Amino acid sequence: MKIALVQHDIVWAEPEINCNHISELLETIPQVDLVVLPEMFSTGFATKPEGIAENEPSYSLGWMKKSAARMDCAIAGSVALKTKEVYVNRFYFVKPDGDVLTYDKRHLFTYGGEHLTFNPGHKRVIIEWCGVRILPIICYDLRFPVWSRNRGDYDMMICVASWSIPRRYHWDTLIRARAIENQCYVAAVNRIGTDPSREYNGGTAFIDPYGQPIALCSDNKEEVIICKTDLQILNNYRKKFPAIGDRDNFSIFY
Repeated sequence: MKIALVQHDIVWAEPEINCNHISELLETIPQVDLVVLPEMFSTGFATKPEGIAENEPSYSLGWMKKSAARMDCAIAGSVALKTKEVYVNRFYFVKPDGDVLTYDKRHLFTYGGEHLTFNPGHKRVIIEWCGVRILPIICYDLRFPVWSRNRGDYDMMICVASWSIPRRYHWDTLIRARAIENQCYVAAVNRIGTDPSREYNGGTAFIDPYGQPIALCSDNKEEVIICKTDLQILNNYRKKFPAIGDRDNFSIFY
């Protein structure tokens, strides 16, 4: 599967401007199977969603559907969303035929107060696309390996994020750790730029199952990188070094 990872700046609380800008960034890329965008790619990361979160059906989801159909590929990223009852940080995986799969962020960023206004998700989701089984996670989820633990049910993890500069070393370390311990590819997409309270310098990367970066975006630069999964390499590695089969059963500890 060929994947485009989009590292971009975000104009605060302007979905239409941001979506149009992403469309411009994607104009010259080659044909791909999947485009991955950062966390809250159309508004910037908001812990106080009033006036920022989009109502259903959101403008951003409509743009994703149109773009997926036009580009004949899937598009993934998260959106701040106001449902009928609660606010959620929702990961959308939109297929070119208009089919939409979702995952709501499980671990809300308590340090920034996200847990005070958003509701956490409770369902772990696996998405299959182009023969690749995908686990989506959102930003702070990356710190919690039990939630994202490979049960033998996925080949690639997608992590979409708004991960700020003070903890950038953690980001670089954790995306590699998740790839190594889960013997999977990791497509990790972070933003650049500033919002009213944070600054971001990127770190978007595609990591192989050995923990090695296959492709990296430059820091502080809007960039689209193209990368590719190879399931034969992945499966041969897992067969040769079957660490996933030796995993602990966490239920015995609780």
